[in-house]
Amino acid sequence: MSTAPARPSGTLALALVGCGAISRVHVPAIRAGAPRTRITAVVDVDPARADALAADCGARAFADLGEALASGAFDAVDLMLPHHLHEEASVRCFEAGKHVLLEKPLANDPAACERILEAARRAGTVFQVAENSQYWPEVLTARDLLAAGAIGEVLTARAAFVVPPMPEFYGGPAPWRLDLAAAGGGIALDTGSHWIRPLRMWLGEVDAVVGATGRPWEAMQGESLVRALLRFRSGVVASLDGLLKSPPFAPEPMFRISGRSGEISIERPGRVVLFDAESPGGRQVGEEGGYGRSYPGQFADFEAAVLDGRPLAAGPESAVGELRTALALYRSVASGRWEPVWD
Repeated sequence: MSTAPARPSGTLALALVGCGAISRVHVPAIRAGAPRTRITAVVDVDPARADALAADCGARAFADLGEALASGAFDAVDLMLPHHLHEEASVRCFEAGKHVLLEKPLANDPAACERILEAARRAGTVFQVAENSQYWPEVLTARDLLAAGAIGEVLTARAAFVVPPMPEFYGGPAPWRLDLAAAGGGIALDTGSHWIRPLRMWLGEVDAVVGATGRPWEAMQGESLVRALLRFRSGVVASLDGLLKSPPFAPEPMFRISGRSGEISIERPGRVVLFDAESPGGRQVGEEGGYGRSYPGQFADFEAAVLDGRPLAAGPESAVGELRTALALYRSVASGRWEPVWD
C-alpha cells in the first residue's frame, strides 16, 4: 500500500467516485459550501472522464476503486454511481475505514439498505445519504412556518414536479436510468425522492400509499408518470404527482400545504408565498431561493460531521423512507389497494 501524502490538519480529503452528470453539480457545491474539503482523488471506469475531472480539481485520477482505496489519498468518498452499484461500493469504502457520502437512493431494495447501514455501523465513520432536499432553502422556510403555526393545523399537502429528460442524465450511448435493473424504478424512486423528503420533513412518516403510474416516455423502462396519495401516520393525506416529459410546461407550484388558517405555496422558480388572514392575496416569505442552493448545504453538513463531530441534519436511516414509499407505490399499482410503507 502506498503512503498517503501529508494533508493539512483540519481539512477533509475527499475522493469523487463516478464522473457522471451529478459530479458536475457536486464539484461547485463542494467549493461553495465546504471550504475545508479538498478533492484529492477522482475515480471512474472511463479513464478519460477521470482524467478530465481530476485535472479540473487538481486531484489524482484512478480507473479502479480498489486501487484508489489502497492509495491512501483520501479520508472520505462521494459515491455518485448507478443505483445498483451502491451497496458494493459503499461497503468496500466502509471496510477501508472511509467516511461516505452516498448519492440517493440508499439502495434499490430494503435488504440492501440494511446491509449498507450495518457496514456503516461497523465502520464507525460518518455516513450521509445525499438527499439534498433536506437543505433546500424553500423547504426549510416552509418547515419553519409550519413550526411557528403560520397556517394552523395542516389539512393536506401536494407535491408536484414536471421535469424534462435532461440529456446529461438520460442521454448518451447507454443511459443507466433507462434500465429498470440498474435504476430500480422510475421517477418515483429517483426524482420523486426530492419531493417525498420535504413532505416527510413537514408531515412526519408516511404510513401507506395508493396510486398509479404510467410510461408516457417509453424509452425508460421504469415509470415516467406518477399519481399517488400518501397517508401519513398523523392521518394527513398528501398527493404526489410527477411527470417526465419534454417542454413546454404550464406554471405549477412545486408544493402546496393547506392548513386551517392559511396555505403555503412553494412556487416556481422557488419562492415561498404565505396566504393567511393578514395577507389573503399572499406574501413572499424569506429570500428568493432555488433548488441548486441545496447542494452547498449538503456538503457543509458532511464536512462539519467529519471534522467537527456535529450530528447530521438527517441520519442515513432517513433515506430508507423515500425508497420504501416508492416501493409501496409500485406494490399499489399491482394490487390496486393502499399498501403499507413499513411492513
